[in-house]
Amino acid sequence: TNKSLSYFAAGRTTMEYLIGMKFNNFVLLSHDNNGGRDILVMKQDQQKFFILDEYAGMVVSGEAGDTVYFSEFIQKNVVLYRIRNGYSMSPSAAANYTRHELAEALRQKVNIVNLLLGGYDKTSNTPSLYFMDYLGTLAEVPYGSHGYGSYFTYSLLDRLHRPDMTQVEAEDLLLKCVVELQKRFAINLPSFSYYFVDQNGFGEKKVLTVPPPPLTTARAFHPAAVEVME
Repeated sequence: TNKSLSYFAAGRTTMEYLIGMKFNNFVLLSHDNNGGRDILVMKQDQQKFFILDEYAGMVVSGEAGDTVYFSEFIQKNVVLYRIRNGYSMSPSAAANYTRHELAEALRQKVNIVNLLLGGYDKTSNTPSLYFMDYLGTLAEVPYGSHGYGSYFTYSLLDRLHRPDMTQVEAEDLLLKCVVELQKRFAINLPSFSYYFVDQNGFGEKKVLTVPPPPLTTARAFHPAAVEVME
């Protein structure tokens, strides 16, 4: 039913975290590296980034099978479009096509996939970032995120994000968001992968690892510290 579907989608996909930021000359896309099922983490090197074309890509979260199937479906069709027409889709066209496929699936087999799609349009020389969820919602945004972690990081993005930031400053802002998650989010997300896309296409994958903050207080267990009730 729709009620059980919404419950499943909310419970599973919000444990992951995606974040994207758009600047004047580039876009940053990032995802956590946890891969698992329900409450169990099975791996910490899960690939959640899919390159659609030289200048467009997306990070995805959701049900494990749906994310891979749907992302590869979009990926191959974007490539097919380029082969048939002799030119690539713009990031805007790719986003609208992806949104169309998500919306079509709502009345057939719902794909539990949330994503952020970013790219650089070589025609207009402008970067773009699009927010989409499994219900087919589409919005162009200056920054966005998916998952419960967004409750802790949107305030940082609202306050610190500037369109004229450099890539080094963007990395620093991402680090601030990750540190905030480590400090306040109940779910352990030990590492993140992130990518830049600009006029030269996508850069190399980078990995950000932040250890959780140390315990501020600790008391060793000792039998004498336990009050015996008689």
